[in-house]
Amino acid sequence: MVRMSHATTSVPSPIHATRPNQVAVGTIVWLSSELMFFAGLFAMYFTLRAQVPEIWAEQAPLLSVPFALGNTTILVLSSFTAQAGVFAAERYQRRRTGPLWNVKSWGMHEWFVLTFIMGSVFIAGQVYEYAVLVSEGVTISSSPYGSVFYLTTGFHGLHVLGGLIAMLFVLGRSFAAKKFGTHEATTTIVVSYYWHFVDVVWIALFAVIYLVQ
Repeated sequence: MVRMSHATTSVPSPIHATRPNQVAVGTIVWLSSELMFFAGLFAMYFTLRAQVPEIWAEQAPLLSVPFALGNTTILVLSSFTAQAGVFAAERYQRRRTGPLWNVKSWGMHEWFVLTFIMGSVFIAGQVYEYAVLVSEGVTISSSPYGSVFYLTTGFHGLHVLGGLIAMLFVLGRSFAAKKFGTHEATTTIVVSYYWHFVDVVWIALFAVIYLVQ
């Protein structure tokens, strides 16, 4: 008599996108070169500050630390929203599955749109700060302080704009794709690496420029 054995059936685990090592390594190498670029800007800032400290003592107090802190908070929080978008992309969730006010149901689209808005607010804040400083006589050609301030923050602002353009590319690619798969998830992850890098660089810039006056 043959006994029939009942095989236990296991529930398949949810599919998640994995972070591809080759893409991650390539992105990190590229960001390392960007880090060296900003290291050069920091070196220029400290060199000029050591040479003409009296100009720093005169013009650094013109900066509005509370305003810059608020703008910095917005950019830092955008890293969390970008990462939430990555988590959604890793489980292949393109868009929300519930009402808009239920953030737990949000997909990659909603989180990246919110991140884009927050990054745009940061850029608008920088433009406003530039306008205020120019009205007070601090321009890129007015003094060494003005030159290094606009160069360091300006190049960072250009990197933020690059990140915003990359987010638009991610969103456009996701909308155009018939199915949200590994390629779309990988693009989302790579852009998030860049966005986190931009945020970390700004935290260092904020500490050096606004707090160490």
